Amino acid sequence: MLILGRRSAIFWLYVCLAVATGFFVYEQSVGQMPIHYDPAKRDLYFFLSIMGQIIVLFFITLAFNDEKNRAINGLIQKNDELVLVQNQLIQQEKMAGLGELTAGIAHEIQNPLNFVNNFADVSTELVQELKEGPLTKLSDADREYADEIMNDLTQNLQKVVYHGKRASGIVKSMLEHSRMSAGEWQLTNVNALCDEYIRLAYHGLRAKDKLFNATLKTDFDARLPAVNMVPQDIGRVLLNLFNNAFYAVQKRQQRATHARNTFPYAPTVSVSTKYLTQKGMPDRIEIRVRDNGLGISDAVKEKIFQPFFTTKPTGEGTGLGLSLSYDIVTKGHNGQIWVESTEGQGADFIITLPATN
Repeated sequence: MLILGRRSAIFWLYVCLAVATGFFVYEQSVGQMPIHYDPAKRDLYFFLSIMGQIIVLFFITLAFNDEKNRAINGLIQKNDELVLVQNQLIQQEKMAGLGELTAGIAHEIQNPLNFVNNFADVSTELVQELKEGPLTKLSDADREYADEIMNDLTQNLQKVVYHGKRASGIVKSMLEHSRMSAGEWQLTNVNALCDEYIRLAYHGLRAKDKLFNATLKTDFDARLPAVNMVPQDIGRVLLNLFNNAFYAVQKRQQRATHARNTFPYAPTVSVSTKYLTQKGMPDRIEIRVRDNGLGISDAVKEKIFQPFFTTKPTGEGTGLGLSLSYDIVTKGHNGQIWVESTEGQGADFIITLPATN
């Protein structure tokens, strides 16, 4: 082992210098210096030999320190990888536990909700039959009063049905978002993933509102490497961001139409990717979803990733999308997500993910 490698070469050089120094010391002590040897230079050679040993010792120290630092850096890197894997496993366990909990809650709540909704529908039909049958035999004064009560009762039942279905939708949304992902980690083409989901979100909205049109813009960095991720989870995040972006531009378009603005408004949603490199920092990728919709106020930005917080009207949002997206990106994929926006001027949602996991 000692005759191989840089450290071994330095070691043997040090041994040679030590032997040479020992030779000088021995010759001086016994008085048997070679005839051709100049005694005037003896002290100089001895000094140079000692200095050479010091220099060699210095380089040996550097070599060992270099090896030590490499070993420490390797241990730190391995520790970081273990911490990352541990965090991902913890997140998966939390999602699994949450999925089991919400599945049980969903079944327990959904059954009584179904009874409420069904009996409300049946009661509405019975009220209508009552109005068309026995109530017609009443006197005009009594029938008018009875119709009033029946109308109120019908409206109340319709509200029961509406809010019962809304509660069912919230439970279903919780179940979908908290369900443990069945996807596996795999190398994924992020550009293709973004392109697929922006068009999926757009055509999904167009299926509901055929009059809606928007401009789609894409700007993909060709340098992006394949990234190790759970594509189903990141796809859910992208789909949520795109849905929110199209919702924002749709609402701004409706306001512009009602206000009859002089300047035409062109709804636009864009997605871009970028490969980020910075000296001393791990490489990352950036995904930016931008819209020119209503924008977000500073007060809302502070709460936007909180569970159940939503700015949408009742029945149009559960407030779970962005909070779960935040967990998927930060806890599930060791990334970051934040929003940049000025009210009335659109919004940018930015995701950064490690280029390698």
